[in-house]
This record gives sequence, C-alpha cells and structure tokens, in this order.
Amino acid sequence: MAKVSYANLKLKTVDEVKVFDFNGTKIEVKQYLPIEDKYDLVMVTLQKSLEDGIYNPIKIDMYFHLNMVYMYTNLSFTDKQKENEMKIYDCLESNSFINAMLAEIPEEEYANLYEYMQDIIGDTLNYKNTAGAVIQSFINDLPKNAEIASNIVDSFDKDKYKEVIEFAKYANAGRNI
Repeated sequence: MAKVSYANLKLKTVDEVKVFDFNGTKIEVKQYLPIEDKYDLVMVTLQKSLEDGIYNPIKIDMYFHLNMVYMYTNLSFTDKQKENEMKIYDCLESNSFINAMLAEIPEEEYANLYEYMQDIIGDTLNYKNTAGAVIQSFINDLPKNAEIASNIVDSFDKDKYKEVIEFAKYANAGRNI
C-alpha cells in the first residue's frame, strides 16, 4: 500500500457558520467546534456542576447550554454579566434563544458533546466507587492528615493532663497506663 502525505490532502478545519435571526439580530452559529474547545466545554460544565462529589443535573443542563452559547455563537457577554450565569441562562432559555441556537447546530455535533459528557460522568462515578479511588483518596489526604496529627502531638502538654493520668492510674488499680 502506497503512503499518502497528509499535507497532500490540503485539509482545513471546517469553519462554516449558519445564521439565524433573533429579534432582529443576526446570530452566527458554528457548525463544528474544534475538539480542544469541545473538551473545554464539557470539562468546564462538569467542574461547575459538581457539588459535594455529585453532579447536579440542573447545573449540568444550565452550564452545558450556556457554554454552547458562549462557544458556538457570536453572542458576547461582559465579565459583569457573566457574574450571574443563572440570570443569563434564565433570560436565554425563557426567551427561546437556546432552542433557536440548538436548531442551527448539527444534531450529531450536539449528540456527540452530550454523549462525551455523560460518559465522563458515568466513568467518574464508577471510579469513585472502586477500591483504587478510595486508596487514591487516602494517599492524597495522608499528608494533610499527618500534618494535623503532628500538630496535635506537638501541642500536647503532658503536665496539663496530670490529673487525667492520675485518674487513669487509679481506675487501672494503681498500675501505670
């Protein structure tokens, strides 16, 4: 089989956009998001949705669709506006902007992103229930717990507890403890 040089294909990442009208404003929607951006979209969604080791489904929905707005459209937001992402989401969702945007994104593109996210959630939850995860957590927490124990030992003053020691000896029939 003869080898063909990748360079000979002269490929470029597709940068096609579709445009839809939303309340008199032309909104551009990318038809393909590069894999690095897809990774960021999914991982940021999951990071912001994690609460006490559990993925909050409401936050997953909100951040997933908000991040799609941020990364697939030409709609821009100020840093001040982004301070309240729940408000942004509520405005976009209640005015059907998100549905209008999703109608312009290829179904396969959306399905792949959603599947990536669900796979990572499933894998993460499965991993957290394995012995390896428990051991890894123990190893990660060991230095912090050892430092706390060391501080307790260092601050222990035997003389302050002389009465407790005497009581323990008495309770132990006068034998040393």
